[in-house]
Amino acid sequence: MLKPLKKWLGNTSKDGTASEFPDIDPDNVPTHVAIIMDGNGRWAKQRGLPRVAGHHSGMKNVKKITMAANDIGVKVLTMYAFSTENWKRPKEEVEFLMKLPQEFFPLEIEELIENNVRIRMTGWKEGLPDYTLKAIEGAIERTKDNTGLILNFALNYGGRKEMIAGIQDIIRDVQNGTLQAEELDEARFSSYMLTSDLPDPDLLIRTSGELRLSNFLLWQLAYSELWFTDAYWPEFTEALFMQAIAEYQRRARRYGGI
Repeated sequence: MLKPLKKWLGNTSKDGTASEFPDIDPDNVPTHVAIIMDGNGRWAKQRGLPRVAGHHSGMKNVKKITMAANDIGVKVLTMYAFSTENWKRPKEEVEFLMKLPQEFFPLEIEELIENNVRIRMTGWKEGLPDYTLKAIEGAIERTKDNTGLILNFALNYGGRKEMIAGIQDIIRDVQNGTLQAEELDEARFSSYMLTSDLPDPDLLIRTSGELRLSNFLLWQLAYSELWFTDAYWPEFTEALFMQAIAEYQRRARRYGGI
């Protein structure tokens, strides 16, 4: 932990000039960071490229930020990869996005395994193409025994759908007598969410300059710190990631108290 963290500490580079990386306190690293990876299409458009070229470049950025998060001791990194609303996009773009796991995991899985990263998915498998599921489930299986950072892809995920599904499960449990209405509190409600075995995000990062949650982890983000950047996802660097972490460390989290 401490050895890789050193490269993110200190404000001087090898040649003695000021570093682009801020100081990071190793004792105050967020446990769970969630990222809305936004702006792939606009990044491509600015360069006269098709939108799918932006998605391809964005895919390459996933490992880079994952390694940076792993280096500083983040335990969970949740990436918003595809929402339940993204099915509304043009068919060709959706098909391209669905094929990205087939390309990403064969390229990156060995390094992820070497770094003790564990893959998981949050979302609904129903509706996903077989080839997409095969790639994701294969990566989950190969990394299931890893004990380091959890790289959690929110795929075919929507916060409202998650909450409705959770409420439906609660109603069924009340009706069959396994849950009393009086027993329902915040902790019990959280146990019905898809991320019930994960801590809530401490920090949410959104790229591309948009200032909204876009139906992402609506229950879990209630007390998360929010950090926005104008940079599009393909140009979101490790330095920007560390700036977000440094800003998180400057904030006081009161959870409604003083």
